[in-house]
Amino acid sequence: MFNFNQHLNALRTALQFLTIFPVGRLTSQEQSTTGLSLLYYPLVGLLLGFVLAVFAWFAQSALNIYSVQLFLLAGLVLALWVMLTGALHLDGLADCADAWMGGLGNKQRTLALMKDPTSGPIAVTVMVLSLLLKFTALLALLQYASLWMLLIAPFVARLSVLVLLLVTPYVRPQGLGEVLSKHFPRQEAKVVVAVAVILFLFLNFSGAVSVLVMAAVTLVLLRTMMMSRLKGCTGDTLGATIEIVEVVSLVTLAALL
Repeated sequence: MFNFNQHLNALRTALQFLTIFPVGRLTSQEQSTTGLSLLYYPLVGLLLGFVLAVFAWFAQSALNIYSVQLFLLAGLVLALWVMLTGALHLDGLADCADAWMGGLGNKQRTLALMKDPTSGPIAVTVMVLSLLLKFTALLALLQYASLWMLLIAPFVARLSVLVLLLVTPYVRPQGLGEVLSKHFPRQEAKVVVAVAVILFLFLNFSGAVSVLVMAAVTLVLLRTMMMSRLKGCTGDTLGATIEIVEVVSLVTLAALL
């Protein structure tokens, strides 16, 4: 039976975990509600993209930002993007970059390095490259006034988390990630993924199939790396997945303009 209050709390939980959007104080809740929040990750991505698109439209219209000033607008959109997510996924990407290079192929060493709060030169390099690729792709989209495309990358990236958890075991024995994986409503998630993909393709925008194909290929490659090294995924690898799929989606959209 559909429990409206539970689903509302699940949505609020997803917003609280993935963004800095004010959702009010959440009291302690059942772990099943925390797991249910995963179903709303794609919706949170869509909301995030909507806020970015509205901001870009308002800035471009109200401030008359055109031509060379689009560099400024792209930088502002990217800064807002990072701020709204609390740099959560960048943190996961940085942790994975250090761990993969320093883990020397060893699972336990890789997991230990992911928990290290410090960032080495590899982490910094990967984060800079990720942000640079996002910036250049955003600049291309803004030049062609394709603001609505800003909805796509956050949506596809968070949808990828559901797909990854459906086919990949969670390997870290403690923490929020374990709760999410243990109480992940898999049957409902399959429906969400199927409906999301169908609606995405139904929009029939130029490049829809290309974005999904590139995101799927990226997801397969990332999962192969995770299974080879860790025999599963962690919270950090999920965050890194979101960041990488966002970059791939944006670059694909920009390349198809």
